[in-house]
Amino acid sequence: MSTTTSSVHTKNVSRNPATAMAASLPSDLSHSPLIGILGVILGAGIVTLVGRLLTLGLGDLKGGLGISSDQGAWIGTAFNVALMFIGPFTVYLGALLGTRKILLLSAAIFTIVSASLPLVHNYNLLIVLLVISGLTSGTFYPLTLTFALRNIPFRYLAITVALYATSVEGAVNFAPSLYGYYREHFSWEWMFWTSAIVTPVMMLCVYVGIPDSPKPKRSGDEINFVGFLYGSLGFAMVFAALDQGQRLDWWRSGLFSALLICGVFFLLCGLVSRFSRPNPLVDMPYLFKWNTVLLAISLCAFRFALLGTALVIPQSLAVHGFTATQYGSAVLWTAVPELFLTIIAAFFLNKGLDSRLLMATGFACIAFACLLNSDITSSWSAENYFPTELLMAVGQSFAFMGLVSTLLLQALFSGGLESPQQILTFSAFFHVTRLFGGQIGTAMMGHFIAEREKLHSFLLGLQLQQGHWVTESTVRNLTFGLAAKSSGLTVATGRAVGLVDGKVRLQAYSLTFIDAFHFIAWICVVILLLIAMLQSSPMNFGDLYSLPSGSQPDQGGRV
Repeated sequence: MSTTTSSVHTKNVSRNPATAMAASLPSDLSHSPLIGILGVILGAGIVTLVGRLLTLGLGDLKGGLGISSDQGAWIGTAFNVALMFIGPFTVYLGALLGTRKILLLSAAIFTIVSASLPLVHNYNLLIVLLVISGLTSGTFYPLTLTFALRNIPFRYLAITVALYATSVEGAVNFAPSLYGYYREHFSWEWMFWTSAIVTPVMMLCVYVGIPDSPKPKRSGDEINFVGFLYGSLGFAMVFAALDQGQRLDWWRSGLFSALLICGVFFLLCGLVSRFSRPNPLVDMPYLFKWNTVLLAISLCAFRFALLGTALVIPQSLAVHGFTATQYGSAVLWTAVPELFLTIIAAFFLNKGLDSRLLMATGFACIAFACLLNSDITSSWSAENYFPTELLMAVGQSFAFMGLVSTLLLQALFSGGLESPQQILTFSAFFHVTRLFGGQIGTAMMGHFIAEREKLHSFLLGLQLQQGHWVTESTVRNLTFGLAAKSSGLTVATGRAVGLVDGKVRLQAYSLTFIDAFHFIAWICVVILLLIAMLQSSPMNFGDLYSLPSGSQPDQGGRV
């Protein structure tokens, strides 16, 4: 009789997809989850902040070391390519040595390198240390995400996502003001020393708050080390090609062509190696799900949407000669509200709000803010962006919270906790997607701005042909006004022509940034359509909080 009752109970449980997770949880959950959460969010924020500060401080770094522009162009590339290389390889390292051990070891090396970088005055040594810095910090994102999924209790997941979003977005949007403060009151060296100070705090949190995860159970198959190497090299070389493409003039450069072709070749080699000898540490079929693919595209689109505050707004003010200190206040109006908006979003998620709806609301707000910013003129300053940046803060916070929450729920309800291989594969895949998608977006936007500026300069120049009465009148009036402060009429005429050229260039850039804001808005509209195509599944944290114990999900979220 008891056996029959147990069987009936099991069948009833199997009909409820919300029971899919309980038995898949590891037995060694963190006894200090709040400390573990702090370690997770610090790891994600540190990587983002380092890359952003390196971009902002590149000019000062080149001046401090006395290196050329061509050499300086490879400084950021060295760090970011190393981040990309280590992403797929993290699956192998985490499985071989254990994720917690790799995270603590990498953080220790990263701290030492970050403290040493400002003391280096040799270009080659600087590049080597930046590569080491990228290789070590590149483990933070996939491994901390793995820890979050396997060790943080479900009741803390929503607040973890909120703090994670605050950390990442804050690192992006606070960085200009932070670097401007360093530049005025300290020195550019603090863009490295900041990480050297914060990373040990992360290490302590990880050590105390997160227990060691069990290593993945290997099958009898041998680990395909070569497949990892091919994949990592391929992604890294393609990333380097995209990062340098605009500067090298794309296919007109032999170096760009070589990097891209070799990168694609190594990726193909990795695929051949994968199909000829499957790797027991990678669960590729787990990624072949409709929702996972759409969420990967959405993550790339979100990284592109972030360029509104990370690239377009700063550049629209930089063409007027504003420094990071001066244009940082515009982006700060996005950063500060995000500290509170993510908590509000977490509250709604805890109340059972569908994360897809939150994500859609965020992308809609970003699109609307970009449309409002498309009213930009050549006379705009940082203050003109303040109202729209508040709306952008709502959009970025809700979009990122909804996106990350949906990613976590997709991993959990699709059976991601069945084996460590699945979570490691999922984390590494979205680490690669985050970096690769972000670089594709940056390269695309950089090329778009450059080409549109050329087009608008040409079209405006057609209206200022030599001999046209408007052009001649403008140059003549400016020449008369400058003649008293010039050494001759010829010099005054040259200065007048330069002023006219500068005005035309500012107008061309204003039209270009209008196009850029429209571009981002349309990308958000496309993502709204993709969000509507996500398959129906449990997509709110309320389903997690009601989980009973003793049920094990399969790949479809069933018992």
